[in-house]
Amino acid sequence: MAETVQDQAGRASGPATRADKGQGAAFLTDLWYFALPGRALKPGRMVHKVLLGEPVLIGRDRAGRPFALRDICPHRGIPLSEGRFDGTEVECAYHGWRFDTGGTCTAIPSVVEEQDFQVGRITVRRYPTREVQGNVWIWFGDPGADAERIGEPPVMPEIGEASGKLVESQRFPCAVDHAVIGLMDPAHGPFVHRSWWWRSRKSIHKKAKTFAASDLGFTMVRHAPSKNSAAYKILGGEITTEISFRLPGVRVEHIKAGRHTVVGLTAVTPVTETETEVTQTIYWTNPWLTAARPLLRPFVQRFLDQDRQMVIKQQEGLAFDPALMLIDDADTQAKWYFRCKKEWQAARDEGRPFRNPVQGRTLFWYS
Repeated sequence: MAETVQDQAGRASGPATRADKGQGAAFLTDLWYFALPGRALKPGRMVHKVLLGEPVLIGRDRAGRPFALRDICPHRGIPLSEGRFDGTEVECAYHGWRFDTGGTCTAIPSVVEEQDFQVGRITVRRYPTREVQGNVWIWFGDPGADAERIGEPPVMPEIGEASGKLVESQRFPCAVDHAVIGLMDPAHGPFVHRSWWWRSRKSIHKKAKTFAASDLGFTMVRHAPSKNSAAYKILGGEITTEISFRLPGVRVEHIKAGRHTVVGLTAVTPVTETETEVTQTIYWTNPWLTAARPLLRPFVQRFLDQDRQMVIKQQEGLAFDPALMLIDDADTQAKWYFRCKKEWQAARDEGRPFRNPVQGRTLFWYS
């Protein structure tokens, strides 16, 4: 069924939903964003990243706790990550100003004893940071928000505190919305991911999947994988899968294969308005998958790169600012994503709880 809605720029759509071009829209805040795998952050080290258009210093103190600060010295603007970190304090490379991991200034070497200057009144923005199941998450939102509003990052089901067994990250040269709706697009598989181990044009057949509203998004309820999903067969046993999506851009696939579990986390994090980082983390309880990891990695890299290459091609058309369409039912998940985004922003603006706009139902498509 076609419908008329407004896209995020507020323009009326045609008979089918018009998709947001993904350019210039403000990033969602008051949410947890995937920053980097914990294994990439050694104790006593710091790294620089741009996330949501902001420069961020991410470090790990001597006790192993991660932290994140705005990566700009308030004195003369040099990135703090250009300086030194002794595991307790960050020292600016320009004038030696020092800051603790909470962002409070602890010393200014040029200040003499006679000056009545309270260095502790100078601060750098600190971002709430959590390390969960081997991943570092950063909360972007109101610096004065309380713990209840901040909440906790997503937790992967049935894996305990284990870290991901396989991690692959790639930069996509596109706005975050295009990366996200590509993530939930069920119809592109036989075309973009065409291969002997996944899908082919000849394997296309009618699908029917039931969806329900869930925390900050929606879930494709547990079901047996489609007959043309050959990759699932290597897991053995009776296989079922459940796929959930939640704002701002987190997809979790929870696979049960006999007595074992496989969980795939795909996290989409905007870097700038035109660049997005997509990270695939896979957890499993089956020991033979660990032995096969060197063989599995090239397949994960190729799968992610196939999406990346399609996005690169897509930019050629988007350069001409075309009107885009979303149709039922194959694009309904994308429609839900945009509605969830709109509702999240409205809830923040109005100071009220998020009201999930998704109404679960069964969707049909060919793929």
